[in-house]
Amino acid sequence: MRMEITYASPSSGDISGDLTSGSMPTTGRPVKVIPLQHPTASTSSSPPAFPLVSRWRSKLKRMTSMEWIELFLPCYRWLRSYKWREYFQLDLMAGITVGVMLVPQSMSYAKLAGLHPIYGLYSGFIPLFVYAIFGSSRQLAIGPVALVSLLVSNVLSNIVDSSDDLYTELAILLALMVGILESIMGLLRLGWLIRFISHSVISGFTTASAIVIALSQAKYFLGYSIVRSSKIIPLIKSIISGADKFSWPPFVMGSILLLILLVMKHLGKSRKYLRVLRAAGPLTAVVLGTTFVKIFHPSSISLVGDIPQGLPKFSVPKGFEYVVSLIPTAILITGVAILESVGIAKALATKNGYELDSNQELFGLGVANIFGSLFSAYPTTGSFSRSAVNHESGAKTGLSGIVMGIIMGCALLFMTPLFEYIPQCALAAIVISAVIGLVDYDEAIFLWRVDKKDFLLWTITSATTLFFGIEIGVLVGVGVSLAFVIHESANPHVAVLGRLPGTTIYRNIQQYPETYTYNGIVIVRIDAPIYFANTSYMKDKLREFEFEVDNSTKHGPEVGRVYFVIIEMAPVTYIDSSAVQALKELHQEYKSRDIQMAIANPNREVLLTLTRSGVADLIGKEWCFVRVHDAVQVCLQQVQNFNEAPKAAAEPLPDNTRSFFPWLLRQRSEEYSAAAAAAKLESGDTRSPISNDADPQLEPLLSRRS
Repeated sequence: MRMEITYASPSSGDISGDLTSGSMPTTGRPVKVIPLQHPTASTSSSPPAFPLVSRWRSKLKRMTSMEWIELFLPCYRWLRSYKWREYFQLDLMAGITVGVMLVPQSMSYAKLAGLHPIYGLYSGFIPLFVYAIFGSSRQLAIGPVALVSLLVSNVLSNIVDSSDDLYTELAILLALMVGILESIMGLLRLGWLIRFISHSVISGFTTASAIVIALSQAKYFLGYSIVRSSKIIPLIKSIISGADKFSWPPFVMGSILLLILLVMKHLGKSRKYLRVLRAAGPLTAVVLGTTFVKIFHPSSISLVGDIPQGLPKFSVPKGFEYVVSLIPTAILITGVAILESVGIAKALATKNGYELDSNQELFGLGVANIFGSLFSAYPTTGSFSRSAVNHESGAKTGLSGIVMGIIMGCALLFMTPLFEYIPQCALAAIVISAVIGLVDYDEAIFLWRVDKKDFLLWTITSATTLFFGIEIGVLVGVGVSLAFVIHESANPHVAVLGRLPGTTIYRNIQQYPETYTYNGIVIVRIDAPIYFANTSYMKDKLREFEFEVDNSTKHGPEVGRVYFVIIEMAPVTYIDSSAVQALKELHQEYKSRDIQMAIANPNREVLLTLTRSGVADLIGKEWCFVRVHDAVQVCLQQVQNFNEAPKAAAEPLPDNTRSFFPWLLRQRSEEYSAAAAAAKLESGDTRSPISNDADPQLEPLLSRRS
């Protein structure tokens, strides 16, 4: 690749001519700098119109047949290297453990979604087998989860009553829509879109949702119905207004079972040898509650009732006329799936020493939901609690998910008659114990200590979710989060740089007060890409720094104004056409005031853009440098020339040879002393070799001549 190399030297006519119009005397001693390689016509040709497509095309051409199989069937990665003696027992035990946990949880979450418990069991059956084949995580446990169940209940209850058959049909249709959306995003590799949602938004949203979920389950503890709502005020009003219908038996039973669940969960998390208690908690609550009901037959405790026996049958979802009204919820559930499932899947992959493609993971979740909807499942995603138990139980591959599916199939075939006597308050206790862990008050305390802006975002999201509902809470949280991103992007950090004593390193003068600047030179670093949204801010900051730099730390010759503005462009990864126009305007403005702009350390893409747009030629290629230090050397010598020009004009020239040679020797001696001092300083030696008669503000900066 051919590159044009430019050597900058203040003794060249171009540099001195720009500022002195050819009339200023120079020292005649060139400054040696690292040459900057400018792109020539052959290297500045237009890039591919679709670089992402080009990269993917070349990647696909290089893929082997084995990689193609792994792309469409990620399970092949662990199947071909499966160690049966080492892994099978661990996967079997983990699958049984989480399967036992999944059966009661799935019924509880179906009730939370406003569905019959059987649809929770269906949702924990077919999707598990499909995900084991198409999912890339080996420890993620998918199925019904509390947050998605709340979203389903919230949107469908506004369309149709939960007792209507259409309610169930729309929940199944929602699973199909979520699956299609997740699959498309995975295939198009659009998972990065969700990165714009701040972690503070997710934490605030899940905290508020957990509180709403817990309050919505209170009806099974209190013994009377309360309004179905995702807002905290109507829920509290409904609970208070129905207090005269309060029933003690379900409250006492539910409270005891909840206490047992919380104790078992705590012991399982805090003591490694008791970790089986965490998984066995939901089953324990169901067994204890069912046993009590079978023995004492309390009439005031409501039961689950009859549950159909047998595996789900194939059926195509119905109710497609409601697709448009379900699209916002499908998008929201997809976002939750990416944030919850992909987040925990990546964490588990790191812990277990394998790589995970988030887009492949999203595609696997989508296919699981599509197939699930064909067998009467409502939307499913990865579960934090069950995935953690799966990992802690020693799961090594997706075989543990297949074992969970087999456990669920056995429950559907043989155990549904026993589920008829499960108390509703037992399922409610399972839900509440699961969502208590989602109340992330520790995150709020952490954000208050670390970043007040993120704490404000957390507070806004949680408050709007609690008081105005889930959809409004998410929209406001995401909107405020994006507003913060846009504000930071439109108002990037711009720093004035100074030189660290005894080095050639330039740093922010606010962060390093010991740094010093030079008279007549302003060094500025822009810590962001420059594009249409921040060009005005950038120009305003450059004008501000031109006049407001502290003079107390300045070194170099005394001059009355700024002659040079050096822009450090190392952090600038991209500039657009608006930025190019802003640089041209800035150059013209500086030129009208006899100020020269210099650019230091632009990356290749930025330099190509500057070259194609003519900005590099407009500024002057000799004013583009590899290092800030090189730019400062050249500019400082020019400032010294400005300072010495009046003295040179006043000093009489030698009138004969005998007086001329001593004058020349004296000049060369001073020049050599300055170069030696600079060499010592640039090598890190802070002991100045300058004589006591030298001005301490004139620290030499120029390199030794070779």
